Amino acid sequence: MQITVVGAGVMGLTTALALSERGFSVGVVERSATLGASACSRFAGGMLAPWCEAESAEPLVVRLGQEALAYWPRVFPGTIQRGSLVLAPLRDAPDLARFARRTTDHEMLDADGIAALEPDLAGRFRSGLFFRREAHLDPRAALPALAESLAVRGVSITFGQEVDPADPSLGAVADCRGLAAQDRLPDLRGVKGEMLILRCPGLTLTRPVRMLHPRFPLYVVPRGDGVFMLGATMLESGERARVTARSVVELLNAAYALHPAFAEAEILEMGADARPAFADNLPRLRPFGQGSLRVNGLFRHGFLLSPAMASRAADYFLNRTVSPEVMG
Repeated sequence: MQITVVGAGVMGLTTALALSERGFSVGVVERSATLGASACSRFAGGMLAPWCEAESAEPLVVRLGQEALAYWPRVFPGTIQRGSLVLAPLRDAPDLARFARRTTDHEMLDADGIAALEPDLAGRFRSGLFFRREAHLDPRAALPALAESLAVRGVSITFGQEVDPADPSLGAVADCRGLAAQDRLPDLRGVKGEMLILRCPGLTLTRPVRMLHPRFPLYVVPRGDGVFMLGATMLESGERARVTARSVVELLNAAYALHPAFAEAEILEMGADARPAFADNLPRLRPFGQGSLRVNGLFRHGFLLSPAMASRAADYFLNRTVSPEVMG
């Protein structure tokens, strides 16, 4: 059976790989000229942190997200499994306690424990939470790795071609277009996120750090060689390009509160995109046409949820059934 995957973001590529591994003949069509050129995957943090997400996400996200911790090391050797660290200034200790109550699979650290994990943060925080089993990756390296895995399996990606997923000439389709699928999913909305990439050679961090800043919660993800990704705002907007001065100031202020070395960092890049989300911020599989499927609504959990959603999409094409937990 031939299946056309429309969209070459992380959802499209993981779906294509899952289908190919199940024995389907697969082709991928992407409207952009190059891999990752328009996908919000490019501006993702790449944190594989299901237990941290429990602080604000539904249990389904935590459950499905755990599948990513086995998936990504298998398909992308650059996955780094060193856990996640959550910190708060002393005055915001109640926020850290609340984060601990809402999450599981963590251990409480004192100042010495924090310093043992991240020596450059020694003396800056009295307590923190360590989520030992979590991981992270660089999305801009992971997407090409997925594409290479597909090429090895004989799956081609056609760039610079926009198609209508409802076109009967395509046959069975997995519509993985993200926010572009609003033309067929009117209840899909955009949630804008802005990010910064900084070079700060005077600072070393080896795992993602979440800072429970009183006005602006921050995450910092190390990319290696003194480069860090800072994110991210969360605005109810489908706008996909503009980074505001206020967001930049807030991100940098929060980063400075984590470590003063960020005051001297070089800004390498600023970026923004809109994440596709339904009203409850949960992902969906929606059959359409004659045996086709829409896969969407990953919100800000693209790399975390795409492996589980891809697996369930492949199950649909095999069995023509959708798991109730992601149906609708």
